Amino acid sequence: MASRVVSHWAFQPAIVIALFVFALFAMPSIFDATWIHNFTQMATFSIVAASVGMLYGRVGLVSLGQVAPYGIGTWITVRLAFATDVPYPLLMIVGGIGAAVIGVLIGLPALRVSGLYLALVTLMLAVGVEIVLFQLKLPNGGSGFRGVAASLTAITPVRRPVFAETDVAYFRFAVVAAFIVFMVAVAFLATKPGRAWASVRQSEPSALASGIDITRYKLIAFGLAAFMAGVAGGLFAGHVQNSIGINQFNRQAALLLIAVVLMGGINSLWGALLAAFFAKIMLDFLTQNVIGHQFWNDFALTIFGIGLMINLIQTTKSMEKKGLLE
Repeated sequence: MASRVVSHWAFQPAIVIALFVFALFAMPSIFDATWIHNFTQMATFSIVAASVGMLYGRVGLVSLGQVAPYGIGTWITVRLAFATDVPYPLLMIVGGIGAAVIGVLIGLPALRVSGLYLALVTLMLAVGVEIVLFQLKLPNGGSGFRGVAASLTAITPVRRPVFAETDVAYFRFAVVAAFIVFMVAVAFLATKPGRAWASVRQSEPSALASGIDITRYKLIAFGLAAFMAGVAGGLFAGHVQNSIGINQFNRQAALLLIAVVLMGGINSLWGALLAAFFAKIMLDFLTQNVIGHQFWNDFALTIFGIGLMINLIQTTKSMEKKGLLE
């Protein structure tokens, strides 16, 4: 049963090793600094995309609020990075735990709704977190607990791990972090929570009749997905260092996230990588680096909109066949 649960999520071992080794050793030699920067963003974003795919594809929870724990993880990690000397990887874990707590709190009121209503509730909660982050401001090296600099000249870059201070080293760190988070997700799917989520996804009444505590396992799913997004937030902060903005965690970012996840595929870790490629490589390449004309920017976004619409139609048809929609 466990193998069936993770069959669409887990990589084949040979492919995992080959891709992992290629990313760690070959890519820094093949690509220049600009591409390494883009691929670091891709590795970070793939974790957030995987968290959305886990909620939607494995549990059936349509959440538009994953940018909220992403932003919370970023804020906590950056705040502690300026305030303490704790090793950066530990700060990322603390940021993930803080985001997980918020994720569970978000999940509590959302448990009473499902489908479109759940999507709207989580989007509203994401907007609420966006407003809070806007008021708090992201720490950038200033004095005091909040650490907000009064001028541009006072802004201090977020410190990186001592073993990953260069861009290439940080890229490798991001690849390793993404790999570990992905394997944690696969481990959950291969054990009791994964089997419970599969049952809930297929039919909540049947799962309840089988003795599954639906509320408990939904909260576990919200917490795990938020933890993943929070860790990604810490990874993102160390990558961009001094160019973190609220716009990376706003409602537009939330809609883009669900769009690229649907386009990449919600039932596979490959889908998370494809989603990250679409958002951080393909879209940026089309709208910024190639043409730069507003017409082509709009054209690229239109292509994404069409892709999202097609995937929504296919997802709806699939859910209708399974009896999940009436």
